[in-house]
Amino acid sequence: MLNRIAELRRLKSMSQQDLAARLSVGQTTISAWERGTREPDYQSLSALADIFGVSTDYMLGREESALEAILGKPSPGAIRLPVYGRVPAGVPLEAIEDVIDWEEIPKEWSVGGKTFFATKVKGDSMYPKYIEGDIIIVQVQPDCESGQDCVVYVNGYDATLKRVLKLEDGGIRLAPINPSYAPKTYYPGDDPISIAGIVVEIRRKP
Repeated sequence: MLNRIAELRRLKSMSQQDLAARLSVGQTTISAWERGTREPDYQSLSALADIFGVSTDYMLGREESALEAILGKPSPGAIRLPVYGRVPAGVPLEAIEDVIDWEEIPKEWSVGGKTFFATKVKGDSMYPKYIEGDIIIVQVQPDCESGQDCVVYVNGYDATLKRVLKLEDGGIRLAPINPSYAPKTYYPGDDPISIAGIVVEIRRKP
């Protein structure tokens, strides 16, 4: 049960504090349930099931996956990706709690062990190719070709979307598309740059 509480909470984009407030218990209680050092009583179990929109049988490990329980089964030949509101540096994707939506990608994209994530575009520095609110599908990889649009970490902060240009003198330029914003160039010894992945698709909802 402990893993299911944490999994469902993340699928609902809830923090431990959020869930504790809904149940009128302390955050330490939620943490103890998720670690497995304590178990919820039946009343709390029923309340958890109501909050997450699943059955108590699911909470007890007797039913299907959490994703299917909440969202229904994915389309045939597809896999679901969480859409992250932010992608903080140094945090494994599966541990990020800021899940704001879900998208599907073809299952064949994952052939060869390729992995992907999705995130929402913020700001207008990459306008007009990218509009604030667009969902981008990102293939996880630590490097790119010059000229590719990438999700990049600068100095260990949250990821940002920029076009990556590799310069002949060894510099890396992060170039906005919107001419209202100036590009920034980084050299060895400057703020560290690391690539989270390359953009493979833009999804724009009406």
